[in-house]
Amino acid sequence: MSGVMAIVVALGLLMYLAYRGVSLLILAPALTALLALVSVDTPLLASYTQVFMGAAGNFIVQFFPLFLLGAIFGKLMEDSGSAEVLARAIVQRLGDARGILAVVLACAVMTYGGVSLFVVAFAVYPIAAALFRQADLPKRLIPGTIALGAFTFTMTALPGTPAIQNAIPMPYFGTSPFAAPGLGIITGLLMLMMGQAWLSYRAGQAHAAGEGYGDHGDASPEFDRELREHAAGEGFDVMEVPPEVKPRDLPPLSLALMPIVLVIVLNLVFTTLVMPAMNTDYLAEPRYGATGLDSVRGVWSVISALVIAILFLIATNMKRLPRVKETLDSGANASLVPIFNTASLVGFGSVVASLAAFGMISDWVTSLGGDNPLISLAIAVNVLAGMTGSASGGMSIALSTLGETYVAMGQAAGISPELMHRVTAVATGGLDALPHNGAVITLLSICGLTHRQAYLDIAVVAVLVPILSLVVLIALGTLMGTF
Repeated sequence: MSGVMAIVVALGLLMYLAYRGVSLLILAPALTALLALVSVDTPLLASYTQVFMGAAGNFIVQFFPLFLLGAIFGKLMEDSGSAEVLARAIVQRLGDARGILAVVLACAVMTYGGVSLFVVAFAVYPIAAALFRQADLPKRLIPGTIALGAFTFTMTALPGTPAIQNAIPMPYFGTSPFAAPGLGIITGLLMLMMGQAWLSYRAGQAHAAGEGYGDHGDASPEFDRELREHAAGEGFDVMEVPPEVKPRDLPPLSLALMPIVLVIVLNLVFTTLVMPAMNTDYLAEPRYGATGLDSVRGVWSVISALVIAILFLIATNMKRLPRVKETLDSGANASLVPIFNTASLVGFGSVVASLAAFGMISDWVTSLGGDNPLISLAIAVNVLAGMTGSASGGMSIALSTLGETYVAMGQAAGISPELMHRVTAVATGGLDALPHNGAVITLLSICGLTHRQAYLDIAVVAVLVPILSLVVLIALGTLMGTF
């Protein structure tokens, strides 16, 4: 088997077996072994211990604090009742007439503030179901509505989002979470408007056809099983949380909103004011990695903002968090599976990059787009995100294997690192939402709907719309530069 064919087969198996529910913790090293066995001059054990584990370990060292703190923050927002308060407040203020927009914005506010998209989906679905039933909107539109608010512009486009998809490019390009803010805002608004237009069109179609909410019972045992498997696969232990532990004393809206405001504002303050004013000459020493502030500023800013927001959440919700230790433990545990899954994909990508045949693939990928490396970068990230079913996983493979190449290509073409960062982040949010994506399957399971019933709308708002927005981003960035 040729080296290129082996890589293609391995990626195909990764996509298929991940869809079938095989754990990436097992799948990635197993496919690494397969590649080593069928490739010439590639020692099996060395590929695993020296290449796979080395790359996976480096990723964990670099990003574990973000996964850990993000998961704890999301769990605190959930257990304190803050997430529920925010969702209900937005829905109540916009009302039935703007039911779809209300649900989209409720999801967007929470995900932009750092709440896990899985927490958002579980928190918003009951509210969305009640609102859609009252407004007589088809239930089949709920997954697409939640996906637009949680899986798209707040995850990849809006500057400052603490989402891991916005954090991973920072060390590669020496950027901050606020890279290319103007272009990011334009791209995010474009996603919101196009997605909202599609959902409104679909609702209008249903109304004209006389279709209402529909007669929907509880989820079938099959969906209940899928929900348990995929929630557990993402480290989210929702099915084992008994109803009686959920807080009954909900915080006021202002208090529920404050942690999200803190994350966003403090992230900006640390990035633009605090970190640049610090004396960080010591970073040049070998014991601190022989690096500079630009390579760590973004990660440091997000860590600092999340820590302060977590402390604020605990201090202001002590009565609503009678089991703080359990909440913190649950959040910490929820961070482990996602980061190890992503790290395993990074390790697999590093083994792929170490093969002689990868040189041909690299030459072909980087030649796409002619003189504009943004096109090649967008295609590589999007395709890998689609094949792995993971936005962060696809991005990590692309940057770990071709990151230095794209940095050099960008410098040669006069493209700013900030624009490269934003294109990379937005490119993760397209093909990643194909049917085998774990978040898509979990969302459908939460709603008790099938792919046939509801995936079309998810595909439009979370695949087609982000790809079209990415094209506009590249065009604007190429013509106007970074702003």
